[in-house]
Amino acid sequence: MNQTYAPSIDRPVFEIGADARATFIARTYAHLFGAIGVFTAIEVMLFRLGFAEQIYQVVAGKPMIIFGAFFIVSWLASSVAYQAKSLPLQYLALGAFVTFEAIFFVPLLFLANTVAPGAIASAAVVTMGGFGILTFIAFWTRKDFSFLGALLRFVGFAAIGGIIASLIFGFHLGTWFSVAMVAFAGGAILFDTSNILHRYPEDRYVGAALGLFASVAMMFWYVLRIFIASRD
Repeated sequence: MNQTYAPSIDRPVFEIGADARATFIARTYAHLFGAIGVFTAIEVMLFRLGFAEQIYQVVAGKPMIIFGAFFIVSWLASSVAYQAKSLPLQYLALGAFVTFEAIFFVPLLFLANTVAPGAIASAAVVTMGGFGILTFIAFWTRKDFSFLGALLRFVGFAAIGGIIASLIFGFHLGTWFSVAMVAFAGGAILFDTSNILHRYPEDRYVGAALGLFASVAMMFWYVLRIFIASRD
């Protein structure tokens, strides 16, 4: 059944009460870790069935196209996360995004598995450690990080511009760009967590999980790129 939001439900969960807020947060993080689990299962399936190498061969020599597509899709997913009002649409967006992300990640994971054994596990540990620290900061301070929104939009458009320029002029976005994007993803995690605590309506927990998953995936992507570059 298509569920929509009445104006009264559109109030931020922060204004509804402690019990509703706790339930919302629990549902959001349950969906986040569920999405991570599905993402991992898809990757394992693609590698075990031999599709990973085939996908890598198709995109070999076109890393910046995948690079740009990944960033743009992540950016769009974060926007959809907050704007989608119906629960079925939120689930559709989350499922589609997790699937697309799994496919986008295949070439990078295949490369890492080939040239930098152990880098995937190391990048996952660093990413989850960073995510845990940033989540703790947001929950402990209870600070509203919505002021980061304008800065993240500016940096995001600048990053897209840099990616497009690299495609046109053929220069390489090096390790420092990846370091900057890890910092960008960290800011996005703070921003998303703050929205979970202060701004999302009560029934938009799937969308909240989608936005947070996009930021965590982005951090993992660039951390893994740094680990691969360190092995060159």
